[in-house]
Amino acid sequence: MLRTIDLRARARDAEVLTRSELLRLVPRAAVDTGTAVERVRPLVEAVRDRGESALREQARDFDRVEGHALRVSAERVSASLATCPPAVRAALETLIEKLRLASAAQVPAERVTSFGDGARVIQRWQPVGRVGLYAPGGKAAYPSSVIMNAVSAQAAGVPGLALASPAQPDNGGAPHEAVLWAAALVGIDEVYALGGAGAVAAFAYGVPSIGLEPVDVVTGPGNVFVAAAKRVVTGIVGIDAEAGTTEILVIADETADPGFVAADLISQAEHDEAAASVLVTDSPDLAGRVLEEVAVRAARTRHAERVREALGGPQSAVILVDDLAQAVRVSNAYGPEHLEIQTRDDDAVLAGIQDAGAIFLGGYTPVSLGDYLAGSNHVLPTGGTARFAAGLGAHTFLRPQQVVAYDRASLAEAEAPLVALAEAEGLPAHGEAVSARFTEGS
Repeated sequence: MLRTIDLRARARDAEVLTRSELLRLVPRAAVDTGTAVERVRPLVEAVRDRGESALREQARDFDRVEGHALRVSAERVSASLATCPPAVRAALETLIEKLRLASAAQVPAERVTSFGDGARVIQRWQPVGRVGLYAPGGKAAYPSSVIMNAVSAQAAGVPGLALASPAQPDNGGAPHEAVLWAAALVGIDEVYALGGAGAVAAFAYGVPSIGLEPVDVVTGPGNVFVAAAKRVVTGIVGIDAEAGTTEILVIADETADPGFVAADLISQAEHDEAAASVLVTDSPDLAGRVLEEVAVRAARTRHAERVREALGGPQSAVILVDDLAQAVRVSNAYGPEHLEIQTRDDDAVLAGIQDAGAIFLGGYTPVSLGDYLAGSNHVLPTGGTARFAAGLGAHTFLRPQQVVAYDRASLAEAEAPLVALAEAEGLPAHGEAVSARFTEGS
């Protein structure tokens, strides 16, 4: 089911496997966002140009829903909690409580840098004014994703939140009931039954006929077409990332429990047929036992067919390495969305990790804990983008601003060097703007 990539012979000399070679060797899902862009661009432009009528056409064609309310009433959102099982509500409330605490810690304090008594630069962080949150509605419902996005934005101080999720034929054209539960619990009453590229376009351009004003930032996970739509509207609005299908990479040695590792690989494979599950180990014995466990567990899980396809795809593999140092190099080249470390000395392995969306240490910290109740955010960079991008957090919705304040004496001290720089750059009016404050009757 899982193919094996053996790097041991090639890794005897560490200089043989360069970073560029590792980037070519690590397994990847065959996702072409560029091609998807050409498919979704007409959908985005149709919403931009025709608004509600285009959205209704797309709901009919893609969600098989017609005649429904595109905006869900606040009363409907609030009333949805009556259908939420008590245990689920308690779990969602626990997630909200933990995430609020962790997200608050991501908001930087204002800092003041002084250059003498009368010169200072204030670094402050301002939230954007309005955010559009997207929650997928395909193979599963994602109330947890609603919470991850909403709580992070609220921690940043964003005053305006709107939520969109695809219309569901079996819910009267409203989004999935679980999405409405999450919206009610975090206090979002502006909710739209909009899906895919159309939802992203509606957020970017606004739809006056349904009361949807344009947003400043669009966030939230989705399929390749949602990612492509985000690329199309980038520059009109900000985005969090072009999120792709989920991925997990596990670094494990002979001390790891093969059942734990197998269960974790399967847990992410059940998301999507294109999900990536990768084990990197220096123990052929562990690799064999994990493969045995995967075969047994995959056959009996609810989404067995989906799991088998994901684990059998080119994006999933067992990678054999000579040692854990090589495992770290493989992981850093891969840049996993989720990285688990299950080794004899997890902290030593962690010390070498540079590139990962979120890291889960030890056999009792599975990725699914982070998906739901760890207190961390589960909206994370995929497709290797963890090498240069961060996961969702309060920082996603904040803009650093510099406030500069100089008095007359401090500006006088800066005049001569400033004029010299202005002359050197051929911009004398820059210097004159300063000198004017001392030569024109001041």
